[in-house]
Amino acid sequence: MAHFTVIGLGRFGVAASLELIHLGHTVTGVDKDSKMVEQYVEDLTQAVICDSTDENALRELDLANSDAVLVAIGEDMQSSLLCTLALKNLGVKEIWVKASTKAHHTIVSKLGVSRIIHPEEEMGIRVAQSLNYPMVNNYLAIGHGLYVVEIEIKPKLHDRTIAHALGDARTSITPLLVKRGQEVITGLDTGFELRTGDQLLLCGTRAELKYIAPRLV
Repeated sequence: MAHFTVIGLGRFGVAASLELIHLGHTVTGVDKDSKMVEQYVEDLTQAVICDSTDENALRELDLANSDAVLVAIGEDMQSSLLCTLALKNLGVKEIWVKASTKAHHTIVSKLGVSRIIHPEEEMGIRVAQSLNYPMVNNYLAIGHGLYVVEIEIKPKLHDRTIAHALGDARTSITPLLVKRGQEVITGLDTGFELRTGDQLLLCGTRAELKYIAPRLV
């Protein structure tokens, strides 16, 4: 279990906070708006009213105990930048920042944060991928041109092997695991027989995954 601090309790910050708690972590939520803090005080591990642009106020939060700090401040770029700069001055090592514009991204990148997030852009890409590949439930870019995708097995592939499902791409795409109900099956080989409703996780390049898409519809 880890502890995180989320600064900015708008829709994005609250969604991230609640999901982290659902995953078993603890979360301190921070916002300068007392109404926002009061609204979520029962849902978060801790909720604090604080002006996150004030370095002295942030110092009182003992952020060194957080595994990471997420700056989820919305459209107020100035406040986001001042908060990020204050966190850097306080020696916080793991800082994630939500950026709303290219200018925001450019400036934050100069501050040397751990990761910059573009929620709307990233969600737009995920929606486009889902529209383009309706058989894909989820996908994750893991770098170096590789993606992990989750595919629900359709009736036409029931009792067929992974080798059959992948066709001649079976040597370039790696099957990672199958979720079958509550069971997670790993150590797959291409002779493994699939069942309708299985969730199959595959790893490969975008071109390879696009190539086999028609076989999986």
